Amino acid sequence: MPHADQYRTTTKDAPVNHPGAPRPNHVRPASLVDLATRLGAEPPADGAATGITHDSRAVRAGDVYAALPGARFHGADFAAQAADLGAAAILTDPAGAERAAATGLPLLVTPDPRGSMGELAAEIYGHPGTDLLQIGITGTSGKTTTAYLVEGGLRGAGHHTGLIGTVEMRIGDERIKSERTTPEATDLQALLAVMRERGVDSVAMEVSSHALVLGRVDGCVFDIAVFNNLSPEHMEFHSGMEDYFQAKARLFTPERSRLGVVNFDDEYGRRLVAEAGVPITTFSAEGHPDADWRAENVEVGSHGSTFTVVSPKGERIRAEAPLPGPFNVANTLAAVVTLAVAGIDPQVAADGIAAVPGVPGRLERVDVGQPYLAVVDYAHKTDAVESVLRSLRKVTRGKVHVVLGCGGDRDQSKRPSMGAAAARLADTAVLTSDNPRSEDPLAILAAMLAGAAEVPIHERGDVLVDADRAAAIASVVSRAGEGDTVLIAGKGHEQGQDIAGVVRAFDDRQVLREAIERSCRRATGDTGTTENTGPARHTGTTESPGQG
Repeated sequence: MPHADQYRTTTKDAPVNHPGAPRPNHVRPASLVDLATRLGAEPPADGAATGITHDSRAVRAGDVYAALPGARFHGADFAAQAADLGAAAILTDPAGAERAAATGLPLLVTPDPRGSMGELAAEIYGHPGTDLLQIGITGTSGKTTTAYLVEGGLRGAGHHTGLIGTVEMRIGDERIKSERTTPEATDLQALLAVMRERGVDSVAMEVSSHALVLGRVDGCVFDIAVFNNLSPEHMEFHSGMEDYFQAKARLFTPERSRLGVVNFDDEYGRRLVAEAGVPITTFSAEGHPDADWRAENVEVGSHGSTFTVVSPKGERIRAEAPLPGPFNVANTLAAVVTLAVAGIDPQVAADGIAAVPGVPGRLERVDVGQPYLAVVDYAHKTDAVESVLRSLRKVTRGKVHVVLGCGGDRDQSKRPSMGAAAARLADTAVLTSDNPRSEDPLAILAAMLAGAAEVPIHERGDVLVDADRAAAIASVVSRAGEGDTVLIAGKGHEQGQDIAGVVRAFDDRQVLREAIERSCRRATGDTGTTENTGPARHTGTTESPGQG
């Protein structure tokens, strides 16, 4: 039998929410009459709510169950299940009202229940965000890294922090696996309430374009909104770059934020400065004199970069990007400026950021003593692939080898350009499967190979094709020599590979580590007795791609 979460209006980037989403222990009951009044709906006779969810499986006693319309099912089809689990009322639209009424539960009927869900959740949980310093980070690339850096700077300044993003959610030191970049509104408000309950005072959150369009951050007003950059992504969801930009720009309106921090080096960032509805502070990692904050004396290294942050008052702050690459100078500068705008001493912020040990799946090093650099990165779009390869080239004295794939059931237009980027910028490019999902892996590879073939032969390195990702990783490891760099791109922190609807355990970091260990054993003549050349197997759950 299908579950209620199967009707949700969303994309395949957004896997279902599970009943284990954190909830606060103590919630003051909210009057259903008051909730109806806020909605402009006909008030029920009586009753109170202590929670809200859009997932019929996750209903707890006292919840409002949000029965939303969807492409395949209507949430009202699962109203009986919600009632059996103890729902106190049902939020739905006129189309679902008759089915919901059959449960005998009080109804909150409104034409747009999804559009009301976030505000209702904030009301039920006592507007938890108002008690937290909320920092929302958007853009195409760098959201995850910047969120981790902001959180590190907050911790360095003595704050009790929360983190919400693609890789994980953190409440203090507790880690919770993320199901998507930005949680659904019902889960998000509950999570903020849990953070408040446990003493968190500041939260850094990734905010995807999906979240802004689908109302997941409804009920939030961020103290500071951050814009990193914009490049083509999620064109299967957006009608084009203008639609994508307008989705991001929603974060920089009085309904969603109070202040903005924007990358002046990005063309869409400069446009946002002119069009934003909130006061904006700009930064430039390229040292643009018209930016409010800028980076100078940048020295890029294989483990990170050092630079000087120059403030609007001419203060000079020593800063260190804890990850390599010029783009991480920009991410680090964004974090320093954001925290300065939040009232934190910029040198204290910079020192806290420099102490961040790394970000899962973002230029994450895999080191077993091999004489070359091996990293795993989430780069899964053309601009990101180009940026990371150019950055690694600058710190590599030997050759650069890359493994790259493109996801199935996603924007197909980027596949040729990603293949071309790998062919042009690496000495060895092995094109392989990422998450083929329902598509034919060979068809995806054909599109990537066609792009690579367009690169003039004198401008491209060796291009190989192997649909088996583990074999592709082993292939580049076998080619790597002293002073080289191996990059495994596309999946980053993910721990699963989706092939024809079956998700099998697959972690690029572990598969790369095992390939290097096998290679090292062969080099020393110690092949062992149980060598396994197949992909690594894991018992952990899988994670899904984030949203830009």
